[in-house]
Amino acid sequence: MGDERVAVITGAAHGIGRRTAEVLAEEGYVVAAIDLTAVDTVAFPFVGDVSDERDVTRFAAAVEARYGRVDVLVNNAGIASIAPAEATTATQWRRVLDVNLTGPFLLCQAFGRGMLAGRAGSIVNIASVAGLLGVADRVAYNASKHGLIGLTRTLAAEWGGRGVRVNAVCPGWVKTEMDVESQSSGAYVDGDITDQVPMARFAQPDDIARAVAFLADPTKSGFINGTALSVDGGWAADGSWQSLRLETRHR
Repeated sequence: MGDERVAVITGAAHGIGRRTAEVLAEEGYVVAAIDLTAVDTVAFPFVGDVSDERDVTRFAAAVEARYGRVDVLVNNAGIASIAPAEATTATQWRRVLDVNLTGPFLLCQAFGRGMLAGRAGSIVNIASVAGLLGVADRVAYNASKHGLIGLTRTLAAEWGGRGVRVNAVCPGWVKTEMDVESQSSGAYVDGDITDQVPMARFAQPDDIARAVAFLADPTKSGFINGTALSVDGGWAADGSWQSLRLETRHR
């Protein structure tokens, strides 16, 4: 144990989580991570399931024993489920909610207690544009991300006055392994996304990681608490119909 600043990240083996771990490490944090597979890019890897309370408890205890503190918690682990609402099974629904919403709640509890005791800390939950809008054929995913924003705001209200800031980042569609898997099912193609986004591109993991680093840093975002920060190229802001949206790009 020492004076290191410690960041905990869930789902850090790939995509947004992996890049966020790299960016926070570049900024001087010691990074601990939990994932279903081993993470080879962090100082303290732990294999476990964020939806399993026993795994979360063991992970939190191991981080506390190793470092004695946590300054930042990033709840990034998440899974998707693409199916019409009427065809989504209860098993699918529960698994998505368990990973995407119950998991962050368990991590916030486990690490939030120490932050509250020290009256300092930042929690960043990775939500989605699908937590701000309805996206067809993703009922469980949408509900989980809407719930995650609700969790964020509630904890911000409860914990902000005790030194712990809680915020969410809401990415648009990001070029990650999850996108590749979703596209392989035939659900959409690149143009469906780029035509929708005013900035006409996918997000990259680095776009999201930089936003997380901003919200993690009390010198840069010390009075930001309870926000849902859209990092979506303007997706959630644009109420244009499709032909108008595309026309504006060529004026």
